[in-house]
Amino acid sequence: MSPVRMTVFFCIFSLAAAPEIAPSAIAGDWRQFRGNATNSVAVDEFLPTELSGSTIAWKSELPGRGLSGPIITNGQVFVSSSSGYSQDRLHVLCFDAFGGTKTWERQFLATGRTMTHEKMSNATPTMASDGQRVFAFFSSNDLICLDTAGRLLWFRGLGSEFPNASNSLGMSSSPVVVSGVVVVQVESDAEAFACGIDAVTGETKWQIERPRAANWTSPAIIPETSTQPALVLLQSSKGLAAVDPTTGKILWNFEKGASTIPSVTVSNGTVYVPANGLTALRPGTDKFEELWNSGNLSPSTPSPLVMNGMAFVVNSSGVLTAGNPENGERLWQLRLRGAFSSTPIAANGYLYAFNEQGVAFVVKPEQDKGTIISELDLAETILCSPGVSDGGLFVRSDRYLIKLATPK
Repeated sequence: MSPVRMTVFFCIFSLAAAPEIAPSAIAGDWRQFRGNATNSVAVDEFLPTELSGSTIAWKSELPGRGLSGPIITNGQVFVSSSSGYSQDRLHVLCFDAFGGTKTWERQFLATGRTMTHEKMSNATPTMASDGQRVFAFFSSNDLICLDTAGRLLWFRGLGSEFPNASNSLGMSSSPVVVSGVVVVQVESDAEAFACGIDAVTGETKWQIERPRAANWTSPAIIPETSTQPALVLLQSSKGLAAVDPTTGKILWNFEKGASTIPSVTVSNGTVYVPANGLTALRPGTDKFEELWNSGNLSPSTPSPLVMNGMAFVVNSSGVLTAGNPENGERLWQLRLRGAFSSTPIAANGYLYAFNEQGVAFVVKPEQDKGTIISELDLAETILCSPGVSDGGLFVRSDRYLIKLATPK
């Protein structure tokens, strides 16, 4: 039986249906890990800066566990979870972004290895969407494609197709969708590859070997320009590869090594790689130029981001550092409170960060200092990166999906 049509293995529960939507991008969408451009910057979004209990618009209960962040498209919020003693039951859920009502839920059985570190869960990778379909990827390397009404379109059990591509700590790489292709990284010590899967059919368009080493980073995108098509960046301990998402052709390689936890980001045509601190590259079609390297900008688990002429990283002590994106010079540091796994997001000139204990921080960054504007303790364990849509900040804990917004 083709792995694309392995639906007989799965028990699907339909709770309700949601309407189909158009494929074109709309304002307010947050379609994948770190947003549409995979850079953690929300464009033309105005979020509340004074967080309090009144800015909690709604909380909706979630089943099982999950570290995956929410994605939002056309007023629908999608998130994944895993449940069961061995985390082998996979959940994909859809909520109304305005009121928080669950509109549908689907459940499947995992085909791959479900063991993870106790801090993680099978539902660690963040979902992705092309506007018509949603793609849920799990640590078990199961990739599920549903339409936005919750109908199953195809299923790839990459964990059963490639049983050696796993590790005892769990996988966490989130897929991206670009040029009609779902790009996933499946990298471990025993087997490692990246592949491009046709978003419509679920068939593999290309597959390339990757360095055999445990890797928890996610792909990033260099956006299409008038002179260059969109490229996908694949990071590993060996460095960074720029790949044509339609063919899998490797166009250039940065080979000085890179982190295996925080992921690369792109801003204004410059690539910022967590490598020996932070390294800036100016990419071309078939080569790159290294601009600078700074050991003073060293991200821990959260990925770097760039906004308003500053590059930001959060280190293992919860210190937010701002740097000059032109030369890597450190501008200032601000101590936040607690440990951070979640990557902050930037919106309307502010940074929004969640620590692992569930405290949300709003930071106003300036060229000479950063100031904490407000805090809100949600009293939940938060390890995911949030999503943004239409003035709402969406974040999930194990127990809840939460929307923060300015009270109406």
